[in-house]
Amino acid sequence: MNPFLTLFIFFAPILFLLIWRKSTSERLPPGSLGLPIIGQSLVFLRELKANTAEKWLEERVTKYGPVSKLSLFGKPTVFIHGQAANKFVFSSDSRAIANQQPDSFRMIIGERNVLELSGEDHKRVRDALMSFLKPECLKQYVGKMDGEVRRHLELHWEGQQKVTVLPLMKTLAFDMIYAPSYAALNADHEEMILCPLTNDQYEYDILSTLGSIHFYVHQLNYCFLTRDSIALSILSLLPLHFFRSTEWIFLFGLAEQEEIAKGKVPGELLTWEDIAKMKYTWKVALETLRMVPPVFGGFRKTLKDIEYGGFIIPKGWQIFWATRMTHMDGGIFEEPSKFDPTRFENQASVPSYCFIPFGGGPRICPGYEFAKIETLVAIHNLVTRFTWKLCCNDNGFSWVPAPVPPKGLPIEIMPKKTLQI
Repeated sequence: MNPFLTLFIFFAPILFLLIWRKSTSERLPPGSLGLPIIGQSLVFLRELKANTAEKWLEERVTKYGPVSKLSLFGKPTVFIHGQAANKFVFSSDSRAIANQQPDSFRMIIGERNVLELSGEDHKRVRDALMSFLKPECLKQYVGKMDGEVRRHLELHWEGQQKVTVLPLMKTLAFDMIYAPSYAALNADHEEMILCPLTNDQYEYDILSTLGSIHFYVHQLNYCFLTRDSIALSILSLLPLHFFRSTEWIFLFGLAEQEEIAKGKVPGELLTWEDIAKMKYTWKVALETLRMVPPVFGGFRKTLKDIEYGGFIIPKGWQIFWATRMTHMDGGIFEEPSKFDPTRFENQASVPSYCFIPFGGGPRICPGYEFAKIETLVAIHNLVTRFTWKLCCNDNGFSWVPAPVPPKGLPIEIMPKKTLQI
């Protein structure tokens, strides 16, 4: 064989690879990966703790634009921002990007959680969840939730002059799912929340039917819910604005809740019809979620080289977005720093993929209706049983990665004359 041909055959792939890599590197987003391994992780964590991470990211957007590269938690990362970025994250093909949180985040929310599922695994578990979390199933669970909230308040709130809200809301969030009929099983490595099902009895309500999802979860070697992931519920966010913005709930929402309570005989539990009447109260909850979403942001992992915004995001890199940045965008929400539930009078007016506390598109949270019910039931019982005032004047909070108020938000509580509830 001609030696020149041999050399060409040998070196051509190498030359092509070098040219391709150079072309790819030239199309990487602007920015710096920082120091090896460390990157911008320490700065990011510091900003999260100080609740200035949003400002830090806004400065990156001003400097580099809505797409930039950095390094977070030991991995090269591309930060994307805006309505188009949210749509890209929540609607992209699962063969291109997959759910994968950084190792440090998985240590917090659990090594095996539904957030890590992708592709067919995610679709199968999600379809199962959706079939059991639809309104016709949840209707039967309202009374059980109400009974659990009443039990919680009698145990932890009544007779107290001062309580710390955040840990109690986490306990309540867990109990509203766990206590009525779930059993806790201690596995070798993690506590799993399962629902007992028998061959001769199948109760068509949320607490029982969710147990059948364990069939899918067991096959995938994932647990459906852990104590930590349940604690990251919307209820744990209520302290951050609901308990601070008492003028809104007591001036407007209280009348709505008292009217419902007056229509009940003593001991009668709430019903699905009662939940449907709590329209203003849900606007208060939505405004709370706009200003303080459940987590600061999220991560995806690229499964192949993908193009976004005119740049190449290489295979294996992380994609990071911040939930709250579109929530606090003055071009989307007028006076975004003002707590104003009336902005949700017409939810259809909010542009798609701009209000994303529950995700969006095909990735919208399947537990949306469940979260709505547990939140409204809890608020109803709180505002009809107690008034309160803050013990801490610090209105800030930190992200760890969920938002946490100073000192867990201690409040002084005063019992009200109990209405017919």
